[in-house]
Amino acid sequence: MCELSDLNDQQQQEHRLDPNDTWFETFKSIAWHGGSAFDAWLNATSAQIAQVLLTFPYSFAQLGLASGIVFQVLYGFMGCWTCYMITSLYADYRAAKEKENPKAFENHTIQWYEVLGGLLGPYWRAAGIFFNTVLLFCTATIQVIACGSTVYYIKDSLPKRTWTIIFGACCLVTVLIPSAHNYRVLSFSGILMTTYTAWYLTITAVIHGKDPDVTHSGAKNVVQYFTGATNILYAFGSTVTVEIMHAMWKPRKFKLVYLYAIVYIFTLTLPSAIAVYWRFGDKMLDNANAFAVFPKTKFRDAAVILMLMHQFIQFGLISLPIFIIWEKFVGVHHSKYYVLRAIARIPVVLATWFIAIMIPFFGPINSAVGSLLVTFSVYLIPCSAHMVANFKSTARKAAIEQPPTWILRSWTLVYLLNSFITVWVLIVGFGFGVYASVRNLVDQIDSFGLFARCYQCTRKC
Repeated sequence: MCELSDLNDQQQQEHRLDPNDTWFETFKSIAWHGGSAFDAWLNATSAQIAQVLLTFPYSFAQLGLASGIVFQVLYGFMGCWTCYMITSLYADYRAAKEKENPKAFENHTIQWYEVLGGLLGPYWRAAGIFFNTVLLFCTATIQVIACGSTVYYIKDSLPKRTWTIIFGACCLVTVLIPSAHNYRVLSFSGILMTTYTAWYLTITAVIHGKDPDVTHSGAKNVVQYFTGATNILYAFGSTVTVEIMHAMWKPRKFKLVYLYAIVYIFTLTLPSAIAVYWRFGDKMLDNANAFAVFPKTKFRDAAVILMLMHQFIQFGLISLPIFIIWEKFVGVHHSKYYVLRAIARIPVVLATWFIAIMIPFFGPINSAVGSLLVTFSVYLIPCSAHMVANFKSTARKAAIEQPPTWILRSWTLVYLLNSFITVWVLIVGFGFGVYASVRNLVDQIDSFGLFARCYQCTRKC
């Protein structure tokens, strides 16, 4: 069976540079239209890591150094495996639909809930749309919260709530970006921004050395430990997998693209989290945002501004699937007038904006979202769906994506890996994680209240 592609040969030809193109058309071809594996890597990496980079030292203080490293590596590679499961199911679904109608997806973006519904029926479709939509909505909300939290460390004369209101309004601009095809320059810029921030944190922490009387107590109780673990769980596993994959000319390559993205992310998150925790130790328990403990310098201010810009980009990428779901719901997804689709997207941004102002608990909310939603949307549903979809031997033989060579092309080992991830995430991520993270979030609400003017601020606002 031929390899799937998002764009057929004729569509790819349309995006190649033509010497007769105007300068504007040339610019669009270079900066705007992207469906290569490299474009997918840019989008996957940019969407995966931004504000959560700033919370990893907080998680290390809750977990301890050894557990922090182990959980990062474990959840990173578990996320790669579940991404492979999603890629496999997407390939089977698309092949079946294109066999029925070769032009089925010319003006239609495939989404995860459609894959589940097409392969497994309406109940799976409902589970997919519920968990993925709520997860994406919460993740987009966290980006708005993070913007207010981050910019506060440059100008603390305004409370974080005011900054959240300002940047929530700025996020309205993201409704103008049609699809993952159009994030090439933005995603490339976002990766550079976060790379600078990660290495600023690492180098500055190492150069200045440990703070006087620093302590590294590690986990002090079960709530702390599993709150930290679920924050790391939240960080790994792509929530925009199908939309990025669908924007590729060769979607089946995404499983490797995502692996490369995670490996690169490790080069940013592990050194920065280790170095910052080594320098500040238990002080990080009271500072969910790593910028809070660094002195104000031009290098720190540059890192704050760059991270702020990347959070804005990540908001757009994370919101994209919700925009598309909403477009389909209100019936404008196939409209030839993009301005109509852009206007239809505005209520999504307004809703995330409101929730971000109401619950501004940067850090604790990451853990709550990780335990309640990421567990199902990113880990449990993909692994379970893959096992159910390939339960029959005829389905396994017909599957486009066969088991990889590194597990001896064994379907038995595929089922064992899926079962291990399902049981682990169900017990550790969901069971202990929900208890710890929700209790921690409730404590924050009791301490600061809803619509808090300034959460974990360094001065009285």
